[in-house]
Amino acid sequence: MSAATTPAGALPASPGLVRRFGGDGGFRTVTALVAAGLAAILVFGGALAGGPLGLSPYLVNLVGQLAAFALLALALDLIWGFAGILSLGHGLYFAIGGYIAAMHLLKHGFAVSGVVPDFMQFMGWSEFPAFWWGLESFPYALLLVVLVSGTVAFLFGYVSFRSKVGGVYFAIITQALVYVAMLLMFRNDTGFGGNNGMTGFSVIFGFPVGSAGLTVGLTAASLAVLLTALLGLRWLMTGRYGRLVLACRDDEVRLRTLGYRTLWLKLSVWCLSAVLAAVAGMLYVPQVGIINPRLLSPELSIEIAVWVAIGGRGYLTGAVLGAIFVNALKFWLATRAPELWPFILSGLVVLVVLLLPNGFSDAGREISRLGDRRGRGRTLESLRRTLLRERGA
Repeated sequence: MSAATTPAGALPASPGLVRRFGGDGGFRTVTALVAAGLAAILVFGGALAGGPLGLSPYLVNLVGQLAAFALLALALDLIWGFAGILSLGHGLYFAIGGYIAAMHLLKHGFAVSGVVPDFMQFMGWSEFPAFWWGLESFPYALLLVVLVSGTVAFLFGYVSFRSKVGGVYFAIITQALVYVAMLLMFRNDTGFGGNNGMTGFSVIFGFPVGSAGLTVGLTAASLAVLLTALLGLRWLMTGRYGRLVLACRDDEVRLRTLGYRTLWLKLSVWCLSAVLAAVAGMLYVPQVGIINPRLLSPELSIEIAVWVAIGGRGYLTGAVLGAIFVNALKFWLATRAPELWPFILSGLVVLVVLLLPNGFSDAGREISRLGDRRGRGRTLESLRRTLLRERGA
């Protein structure tokens, strides 16, 4: 039960916690950087986007996409790092948010232009399917993102946790779930755009797609949601609820013996994680302007786990830093040497597994430990030379 007293941001309690980047100092640094980025976008956004300072709308959009990925990594870290339940299907919830956002944008565009989307013209449809009702309203779309992702997560999690499915079996089932969803979305008659997906967004909140103001607004919204999620999860995981989640991860049987209903505890974390991932998808799709079934590919879900592993699972800051680092490197290589990306990503994973078992968040501690070893080595060498001199005398 010792883990029950562990503060948020760390897997185990240890004296070296504060030296890690995932500790209190690291959390303050990361949240300060996110807040500074949000303030810069809000104050100087209009000038930054194509202005004399030279920061292009592409870079502003890139920051927004990285913030959405960081939020997605936070969602997985919540269930994997803190609750100890590995999900390899979080791309499903990310796609749920993205598809609902795309449906809202297309309905909104139809209300402005009166033209149905391209995929509906291809299918010969002149009206939207019935389940698209009400999606021209943003509050309704946002509510739908929460309800759909939360309901899917609740049903899947209830069946799995009640059946005591865990460990690698749970990871495999989540991977199978996202794969089934991808196959379903490839069908053209489902009303979700089929294999080509949905694109052609024209207007968002009255602003034309591609305008500098809209790019700045979406990036600011992504940073604001990321900052809110960081502070909210920090508050949640440092309280009694967070201590119970950690205790459940470390010794579920003992916690159950003490009278806690671990099924509902795990289910609540799982649903919260799913909703966060869906909100990330809702922020991501308007910034890239397209969604298709590839968002449901197993590769993306595995890559999310890699972000968290590289950054450091069990650390809120580790998930954010891992997602930003890996995706920034991926974007940079995409224009220079895209064929190298799989090899570099594989090398990063091997490096982290061999040298930093808990990701970059442990880098400070490992460097400190290496310094201590060298210091002890120098001390022993000095002692050996002193003894040799004394014997010679």
